[in-house]
Amino acid sequence: MVRSELVTKLWEENPHLTQREIISVVDAVFNEITDTLARGDRVEFRGFGAFSAKLRGARQGRNPRTGAAVAVEPKQVVAFRASSLLLKRLNEENP
Repeated sequence: MVRSELVTKLWEENPHLTQREIISVVDAVFNEITDTLARGDRVEFRGFGAFSAKLRGARQGRNPRTGAAVAVEPKQVVAFRASSLLLKRLNEENP
């Protein structure tokens, strides 16, 4: 599902809201998640999973074209841990 599909689905389920209102809500939620992760905090959705920012340390990488060693600086990456409910639902035999 992409952002536009999410907006359309929410719009179909909430006909009393305009599409612009739904877009504003979706943007606000995504912006808040982004801001929270940028602060180094964790975002948790019960029954779905948790997002957190983790520091990936510096390492030696390789330029795929030349094979030359390249220093890769440390950076923040997003980690996702699925909840047990989500994992159980994904692994059901007859969903």
